[in-house]
Amino acid sequence: MKIATFTQALSLSVLMTCSAALSFGQEAPVHPLVGNWLINEELSEDTDEAVEAAIIKAGGKVARSWFKKKEKGRYRGGPEEQELYDRISYDNILRIDYTKPEFWFGYADGYQRVFHTDGRTRTVGASDHYANGGKDFSIGQWEGDVLYVEGRPRDGGFTLETYTVEANGKRLRAELELKPANFGAAVKVVRIYDRQ
Repeated sequence: MKIATFTQALSLSVLMTCSAALSFGQEAPVHPLVGNWLINEELSEDTDEAVEAAIIKAGGKVARSWFKKKEKGRYRGGPEEQELYDRISYDNILRIDYTKPEFWFGYADGYQRVFHTDGRTRTVGASDHYANGGKDFSIGQWEGDVLYVEGRPRDGGFTLETYTVEANGKRLRAELELKPANFGAAVKVVRIYDRQ
C-alpha cells in the first residue's frame, strides 16, 4: 500500500510540474537573433575600405586623395541586381524576425529578404530567370548558436554571412564575404550591431 501511495504521489507531483510549466510557458521562447539592431560604427569595419582592399587584391587601383576626406558610402549604389550587397554591408538598421524554419531580415527603405533553415532548395523554372531578370535568393543553416547564410544575388555572385549574438544578447556580429560577379576578389567585412 505504501508503494502505491509513493507512486501516486510521484505521479501527482510530475503532473503538477508539467501543468505549471504549460500554464506559465504558453509562448514560445524568443529566438536570440530576433529584434531590432542598429549599426555600431565604432566597432564595425568600414565597408568602403573593405571594397578597396578587394579591388587592390584583384590587381586594380584605387584613387588616393591626400587632402580631402573620402565620402562615406562611395561604393554604394551599383546596378539594381547588386542591391543585396549594398543592403547587408551599408544599411545601418537590421530587423530580424523568426518563425521556424523561416527568417525575415528587414533593412532600410522597406527592403526585405526571407529565407529558410530547413534545407529546402530553390526551384526556378526556365522562364523565371528571363521573365523576372532573376531574383535574390538566400538559405540558412544552424551550427550551434551560429547562423550561416548563403545568398545568391541577382548578378550571379554570392554572399557568405555568419551571424552571432554576443554580449549577453545585446550585440550582433555579422561576418560578411561578398563576391559580386564582376569582382576579381571577395569583399570581407565585419559589422557589429547593438540591440535597440
